Amino acid sequence: MSLSSPLPLEGLLVVTIEQAVAAPLCTSRLCAAGARVIKIEREGGDFARAYDTAACGESSYFSWINQGKESIVLDFKTDDDKALLERIIAKADILVQNLSPGALARAGLDPARLQASLPSLITCDISGYGDDESVADLRAYDLLVQAEAGLLEVSGAPDEPGRIGISICDIGAGMTAHAAILEALIARSVSGRGRQLKISLFDVAAEWMTVPFVHQQYGKGAPKRVGLHHPSIAPYGAYSTGDNIRTLISIQNEREWQRLCDSVFASATLSNDSRFVSNNQRVANRVALDEEISRILSPMDAAEFRHKLGQANIAYGAINTTAELVEHRALTTTELTNSQGKTMSLPISPQLKNLQAFAALQSAEKNPQTTKHASRSPACGEHTESVRDEFKQGSSD
Repeated sequence: MSLSSPLPLEGLLVVTIEQAVAAPLCTSRLCAAGARVIKIEREGGDFARAYDTAACGESSYFSWINQGKESIVLDFKTDDDKALLERIIAKADILVQNLSPGALARAGLDPARLQASLPSLITCDISGYGDDESVADLRAYDLLVQAEAGLLEVSGAPDEPGRIGISICDIGAGMTAHAAILEALIARSVSGRGRQLKISLFDVAAEWMTVPFVHQQYGKGAPKRVGLHHPSIAPYGAYSTGDNIRTLISIQNEREWQRLCDSVFASATLSNDSRFVSNNQRVANRVALDEEISRILSPMDAAEFRHKLGQANIAYGAINTTAELVEHRALTTTELTNSQGKTMSLPISPQLKNLQAFAALQSAEKNPQTTKHASRSPACGEHTESVRDEFKQGSSD
């Protein structure tokens, strides 16, 4: 299904000097909403192009977050290409960049100067730790930021920290930048003026660490790693049945705890045990609680346990593999095409899902489970000639 209604950002021009994940994710969302996105690449291209070849011969990262963009290769350290880039930016609504701090300024393209000379321009700088000189030596790769921000301290098993299994700091920074740009566009629609935005991966991760931070600063210390359990709620975690299949359960209040004991565990003694009469008591006595739950679950298999949980209206979830995600009943996919023209069915972004649902509503069509998005990721420099011609010296507005 194609999007028949005008897209919300149609008519906007985004120039992005980007690489890796954070900035490309941000601009991919702008592109999906209708903005024209011109991606500036160095000779050899965005290094994320070479991360892997899993996407039918193309990088999985690159295929995912570069759909629909135009790619131009230029070297803005040369006078001619710098002048070309300035002409493109002069017509842009938004400039996004995630080069190392100060790289654009050293090339004579300081975003602050550009925004001052182009008052309606919105600039967004995405960095690892901000542009303060005190953090200039820190490299900004995702896992490093996870470590520096303390995410690893609260993730993983008790005896071993664990990396969050996706590039969560990059993704979070890209989503935060996207939201900030949309806010700036709304403000510009009123004032006519753009803004200078600065987003760092570390700031995003640190803000996400607020609850452990509060415990550290004002409580009894940051929660310890507890694997597939919640550090401050019990029972909230993974439990094995007799067939060695684990199921996650979540108890949020005392009513649910009572239902779990009565309807699932069939154990009045457990609900009345003084060690477990409140959440605080259950957390304090988690080892004993888990031993009791394991004893009760040992005669059950996962199917029986999950049936009883459903009947009692207790929240639970399977610990799925990625292969099981592919078959999940809640999964909606969209067809995307890589730069080699090969089509793939990938998870749809909630943003695009909503845009397509709106288009379907407008045209009185039913939104199918697998939807089509008419775009593909660009080959490196695919649009260099056409963009250079469009913005050549002396071209008319």
